[in-house]
Amino acid sequence: IPLSQTSRYDVSYAVRKERTVRLPEGAKISAPAYSARKDPPTVARRSPAPDLVRSIYLLWGHHPSPGRSGLTVSAIVRAGIEIADAAGLDAVSMRKVADHLGAGTMSLYAYVPSKDDLTALMADAVYAELYDNDVEAAARAGGWRAGMRFVARRNWDLYARHPWLLDLRPSRPLLGPNVSRKYETELRPLEGIGLSDIEMDAALALVLSHVDSAARADRTASRTQDDSGMSDAQWWGIVAPVLEQVMVDADLVLSGRVGSAVGAEFNAAQDPEHAFAFGLDTILDGIQARIDRR
Repeated sequence: IPLSQTSRYDVSYAVRKERTVRLPEGAKISAPAYSARKDPPTVARRSPAPDLVRSIYLLWGHHPSPGRSGLTVSAIVRAGIEIADAAGLDAVSMRKVADHLGAGTMSLYAYVPSKDDLTALMADAVYAELYDNDVEAAARAGGWRAGMRFVARRNWDLYARHPWLLDLRPSRPLLGPNVSRKYETELRPLEGIGLSDIEMDAALALVLSHVDSAARADRTASRTQDDSGMSDAQWWGIVAPVLEQVMVDADLVLSGRVGSAVGAEFNAAQDPEHAFAFGLDTILDGIQARIDRR
């Protein structure tokens, strides 16, 4: 099937046979069709290229036409997001999405061929919330440091609304339209400040990795409170007096002092929000120092 016509492609499973799949550039690759039957052990593994190309077209809006049931890719994606927001990413399955929509499970595959495709579409959809389709949003924050703070805070807030994003660990980037606009928006404050293109990408990755790490710590702290039935303040109120009695080793003087100071400041052993702000300041100071050395 011509992948340039993926808005009409048929994703029903057919008996495996060799076919040629035409790529947008006109190049050809030999790839087998999908199969619902078990392949004979002598059949070589098919190339992943057709699935990858199909997935990219799907992300960029080349969707099958709505069926008589009214199912659409967008409706399926919205249902997946609602389930993930309520119960986490592990709760999302094609069956549960179908139940949510009142449709048959197999009917979903005519629109979204796999759960991997579904989670990619879900992630790309929620990334649209970051900047309201405005690629100048971060650049208008005022200076590159303010722009990076704006980027960091928007991503932090997105994780708070959709914590299941933290469970997505793709080894390669999702390449949908909203992810691409996110990247464009977040790079713009770094343009023209003295960094090379490679350094701009690395600086942005460092900021986003820090946000990811801090958001994970925040989610872990929230889950611990829910599981234990105690707030951090309640936990610290029990633990701190006991530590004062047992931590009498002379080798633990420094850790005891610093730990007590942290506990007194935050009424807890740690504060993810403070770690987020302090780490971001330190990263931005480091980027500025790198620029100033030139």
